[in-house]
Amino acid sequence: MSLVVFESAKPVHCAQCRRGPLRHLVREAGVPRCLDCTDLGHLVYLPRGDAALTRRATEASSLSAVVVRFNRRRHRHERQGVYVEDAALARAERACLADAEARARRRERDRLRRAAEDVRFTAAFAAEILRLFPGCPAERAQAIAAHASVRGSGRVGRTAAGRALDEPAVYVAVRAAVRHTDTEYDALLMAGVPRFAARARLAARIDAILDAWRIPPQPAVPEAGPGAAAPDAGVGPDAAAAAPP
Repeated sequence: MSLVVFESAKPVHCAQCRRGPLRHLVREAGVPRCLDCTDLGHLVYLPRGDAALTRRATEASSLSAVVVRFNRRRHRHERQGVYVEDAALARAERACLADAEARARRRERDRLRRAAEDVRFTAAFAAEILRLFPGCPAERAQAIAAHASVRGSGRVGRTAAGRALDEPAVYVAVRAAVRHTDTEYDALLMAGVPRFAARARLAARIDAILDAWRIPPQPAVPEAGPGAAAPDAGVGPDAAAAAPP
């Protein structure tokens, strides 16, 4: 189990030595303490961003601590970096320099692979939109799928249900797109209307658009060209019988 250091968004002082405000602190028995008072002051901070360096430094360090910060929007703690021993960080940096070129090539291969996967997934998401809403314009379905499936966005297309192309997840993506693009929902929010009140006000209009998209488009009837012969009212069994011999 890793030690945890918290990154504070508010000015906090150590409950033991009273130093502060602290950017990074440890909570012991529910009270904040600085790194020196918790025997972690000799460690150095390595911010997130280089996965190989972080992994190697953590493996080489006999004592380490994960730094997290609370994300209020997502209601969860998110990793910001690690504290490791100075000597372990130096060894990890030397190791990373030694194989930097090989890792760069591997990262490029991984980037291309992920890009191809994203293209295939976006196409599958758009196809599922058109299956559920055959009346939706194809270019609109593609735009909705591209927006919902951006990697790392946290949008519905990247959830487990979205990646599985579950109907409720696809429906949520389409409804959200209609709400933001085809109604004045964003303007209502900017005007101070509460989110749920704005959604309730526009629900009937959004439902009407989605109901229209559920109806398959009717095939176009070809128009007669200028040289096409007009139908002859005198042609038919009765006309043939009435024709003079």
